[in-house]
Amino acid sequence: MTAFAPDSLVLNRKLPLWYQVSQSLRASILGRTPDASLRLPTEEQLAEHYGVSVLTMRQALKELEQEGLISRHRRRGTFIEPGAQRGAPVRLLGSVDAIVAQQSGEHTTVLSHGLVPVPVELAEHFPGLAEVVTYKRLRRDGDGGEPTNWAENAVRPDLAAAIDLADLERWPMTKVLRDAVGVRISRITDTVEARLADPPTAELLQVPLLSPILHYTGVTYDEGGRVVDVARIRYRGDRFSFTVTMDAH
Repeated sequence: MTAFAPDSLVLNRKLPLWYQVSQSLRASILGRTPDASLRLPTEEQLAEHYGVSVLTMRQALKELEQEGLISRHRRRGTFIEPGAQRGAPVRLLGSVDAIVAQQSGEHTTVLSHGLVPVPVELAEHFPGLAEVVTYKRLRRDGDGGEPTNWAENAVRPDLAAAIDLADLERWPMTKVLRDAVGVRISRITDTVEARLADPPTAELLQVPLLSPILHYTGVTYDEGGRVVDVARIRYRGDRFSFTVTMDAH
């Protein structure tokens, strides 16, 4: 049986390697195609793939095993759990792969997309641009199909022209821009706020009007310092918590 092939990863030496590897592999697992193999490569093969030690790889796999995404069997190997889904906690560590992982593993529907005037509240991020392409997507969990969050992305028109809507139903926008469009992402600035559900959010997420939600804003920059995407995601307050881990080094 051919082993599952994880995505590649550019390591940030300022962040814990085991965590970056676990998040990258986690995103690959949750974003896998239905016909992908459930067998993972060996620890040694994965360590070589990511460019880390076997000890680091072992620590990353332990994290995924504790989440219930994989199971490890002596002499048989390591396997993806068929019903593996993303857990409720969302950890923000400053890694692009962490952002990808937090948005993977759900059923996504593209509600609408199109060219619109730059919203007033986003004008500071798109100086010189008159229009952006916006995408609205609804995400549901992989079990009961319950709405978990809805996302609104504003993307530069030149990049949006290369986006395939089918990819947006499989992957988060960050992954699409990086891996499908080829944008060299330098950083993402995250803001998380507690808000109350407005009428569109209440309807889409099936929660009472003015009930608590988590509002995430992610501003994505390319290597030239341009903002390429502004994501605004509304999470159901009863389904998610956010954990921010600060690297001391």
